[in-house]
Amino acid sequence: MRWEDKRRSENVEDRRGGHVLRRVAGGGIGTLLLVLVAMYFGIDPSIILNQSQLPIPGAGQPTQSEPYSASPAEKSLAEFVSVVLADTEDTWQALFRGMGQTYQEPKLVLFSEAVESACGLASAAVGPFYCPMDQKVYIDLSFYGDLKNRFGAPGDFAQAYVIAHEVGHHVQNLLGIAEKVNSLRSRASESQSNRLSVMMELQADCLAGVWAHHADRARQILEEGDVEEALNAASMIGDDRMQRQGRGYVTPDSFTHGSSAQRVRWFKRGLETGSMDQCNTFEAERL
Repeated sequence: MRWEDKRRSENVEDRRGGHVLRRVAGGGIGTLLLVLVAMYFGIDPSIILNQSQLPIPGAGQPTQSEPYSASPAEKSLAEFVSVVLADTEDTWQALFRGMGQTYQEPKLVLFSEAVESACGLASAAVGPFYCPMDQKVYIDLSFYGDLKNRFGAPGDFAQAYVIAHEVGHHVQNLLGIAEKVNSLRSRASESQSNRLSVMMELQADCLAGVWAHHADRARQILEEGDVEEALNAASMIGDDRMQRQGRGYVTPDSFTHGSSAQRVRWFKRGLETGSMDQCNTFEAERL
């Protein structure tokens, strides 16, 4: 991905090095890991999605934040994240103007180990997530090591896809989609609620593809192999693959993010068409 000479966003908050009491916040790609573990052991996954407590050594005692000393690799990653965020800003500003609306840029918070958001206190274990209550994307950069080593999804465009997916949730929030879906989920059965969650996540994947389509047309960001990196990342974090790895079998009714094939299909739809109209997962005949 061509990014070194691109604009950096001014909407990045660096909270790395702080120490807080941790709880889990839902809504990100990494949340799937904890949800699957909960289901494997017969625990209600809503406990995790509703920000359950996670014990962290020393979390019960007040501590002072210390200046965070980032390694050269972390500094490069932080710059990369800032560039990707800036590119999503440019893309969605243009697309919202085309709809006669104003795009409100989200903040992106860099944190280490744990962070406090308006949605609750979150451990880094949940991975990147979006909090609609403060309109911020949160990410511990160590997740990118997991993406490469644990999920088998290396590459800078795979990393960009993760950010674009979370920004997709921000777009859903601005358009009122998130509010409507959350209202429906509160009255739905568990299986129906899970299906609505899958639709939300697949739409965010599609919106990430829409971003990539327009960003490349406007600024030629893609290099050979980039699309394959993103598609591989989408495939590696599908519910079916994660469940099969975690417990040896798959339960489609418990999916919350979509299968590998679904995630790849919806990202490709957004990437190939560049049309938000093509991302209506809620009325699609086939997910």
